Amino acid sequence: MDDVLKKLAECVEYGKINKVSPFPPNMKGQDGAEEITKQLLEAGVEASEVLEKSLIVGMSKIGVKFRENKVFVPQVLMAAKAMSTSMEQLKPLFAEGNNSRKGLFVIGTVEGDLHDIGKNLVAMMVEGNGYEVIDLGTDVNADAFMEQVEKTPHCVLGLSALLTTTMVNMEKIVKEVKTRYPEQKICVGGAPVNQDFCEKIGADSYNPDPQGVVEFLDNMEPNINRKLMASSQRLVE
Repeated sequence: MDDVLKKLAECVEYGKINKVSPFPPNMKGQDGAEEITKQLLEAGVEASEVLEKSLIVGMSKIGVKFRENKVFVPQVLMAAKAMSTSMEQLKPLFAEGNNSRKGLFVIGTVEGDLHDIGKNLVAMMVEGNGYEVIDLGTDVNADAFMEQVEKTPHCVLGLSALLTTTMVNMEKIVKEVKTRYPEQKICVGGAPVNQDFCEKIGADSYNPDPQGVVEFLDNMEPNINRKLMASSQRLVE
């Protein structure tokens, strides 16, 4: 099955959704993520193995390419679509409790900001790398973030902003959340955001690209990741 798992990883990396998908042109007429995922599950491969050896591998590769400007947003979106097509078949198995996710990530565009492309890219990349993702949408205020933290303790929050005018709200949200939950981990990102701003407002991580968020989550202390996994498991039970 190793060759089939590798093929699925390639489908995710290059955005081959299914057999009828014309993209990418050099894979036209070949089975895509939809068909290959089905083949793997029917052969008895665990959902966690499909996730770890195919989806995470493919999404990691496209994430690095995006960081290095070797691919652009359309290619990442196609990869994310292929990943999502596969995940549709895996999610019911995760929900049965037979397979665990790496942790729980909650993301939203901050209050006053309706932009979601960057947020969506991060959410899809994080999910493709093995995390449960809760997307709160756009125009999300501090109360909504804190309500979610209460429901799912030990999650990691991701705050997105595209406008300099909404960065003020990002600062407000971080301070309110940290006041009530001092240990809460918060990632921030978006076009106007930088490392200096991250440190100024007391957030825990700034990353200029989605792959950086994944790496921050993967590199968290082991005991924190165990809590994330427990939180994610409670979510699906």
